Amino acid sequence: MHEYVNKREYKRESCQALDLADELAPLRDAFHLPEKVIYLDGNSLGARPKAALARAQEVVAQEWGQDLIRSWNKAGWFDLPARLGDKLAPLVGAKAGEIVVTDSTSINLFKVLAGALQMQANQAATANRLVIVTERSNFPTDIYMAEGLTAWLDRGYRLRLVDAPEELPAAIDKDVALVMLTHINYRTGYQHDMRATSALAHAQGALIVWDLAHSAGAVPVDLHADGADFAVGCTYKYLNGGPGAPAFAWIPGRHQETFRQPLSGWWGHATPFAMAPQFAPTAGIRRALCGTQPIASLALVECGLEVFARTSMQAIRAKSLALTDLFIALLESRCAGHPLNIVTPREHERRGSQVSVAHPHGYAVMQALIARGVIGDYREPEIMRFGFTPLYTRFVDVWDAVDILKDILDNKKYDVTEQRVAVT
Repeated sequence: MHEYVNKREYKRESCQALDLADELAPLRDAFHLPEKVIYLDGNSLGARPKAALARAQEVVAQEWGQDLIRSWNKAGWFDLPARLGDKLAPLVGAKAGEIVVTDSTSINLFKVLAGALQMQANQAATANRLVIVTERSNFPTDIYMAEGLTAWLDRGYRLRLVDAPEELPAAIDKDVALVMLTHINYRTGYQHDMRATSALAHAQGALIVWDLAHSAGAVPVDLHADGADFAVGCTYKYLNGGPGAPAFAWIPGRHQETFRQPLSGWWGHATPFAMAPQFAPTAGIRRALCGTQPIASLALVECGLEVFARTSMQAIRAKSLALTDLFIALLESRCAGHPLNIVTPREHERRGSQVSVAHPHGYAVMQALIARGVIGDYREPEIMRFGFTPLYTRFVDVWDAVDILKDILDNKKYDVTEQRVAVT
């Protein structure tokens, strides 16, 4: 726990002093952040790197506008998914040549699930395993993709949903082909022990797929050391790649030779411009690619990744824990008496970089906060999510956010009849 929180000196001036001493404070200048806005939703959409605007103009005006199709070679467009993957790799404990930035998280999950199931079906010892284990509280699209894939394969696969992490040891047995988990739960911020859970799956002969949507760029991840088999994740949250930015897929070197995926598009072909009528997968990580890449979006991802070269995941994690410790402490001290329930774990090893808080009128309270310039988001049931991105979130932002929340709660400045909008 951060020294400031231990001392319980809950003063705005103390938060300002922490910001002055913060080694990550200069990185805030790398982002465009609107005035009079406290942005605590980087766990849903990261802020825009200032460099992204100039990069977008360069791609559109010069690389597309002037160099036209020559930019596939001249500007390196063709190699961009793998080159970005190599830049992302150190943030998640991957090696060069193991990640491509491409497609969406859902599509990449479909690819790795299909590849992992085929690997199991091709081995005599695991060929008859038909169970996929995941959490009922997993991000819904992950469950949907598994449901859709297994129904399409029509081999009798079934999902086994657990209601709590403690149920995983009993759920992962000799019938399990695959375990699919999100490292940090999107709703609660609970962080799984990747190493222990991967070992648990392997002990039963199962493969394990990790979704790093709320981990990459937020917490230290070491995919190799922690025994993961496959991983996917997005770049538009803590990696600040832009709205709908391409996601990523990780296939470790040890699995690449046997990995096959059903979306066998020409970008995954060994000789794409030979225009052969039969598919032959390329060697290495590029076999996870499918079709022509969205170059403008990919180019902006690089702007977000470049900021991470100026710090370390250990420094980011230390500040993340300090920010979330402070937020929790201020909620408990300044908003006592209100029906707030902090659902995010207090233990550091079980907490991501968000704090989720339940309130009977959570949606209405969050809308009131947003109207006052404190932007978080809401997830059913009753949960207000506050994401802390250490690259640009300040300690004084934490103080001011809780101060505004206190005023809203104390004076009931929220409308319980507020109608839900499409995205929160």
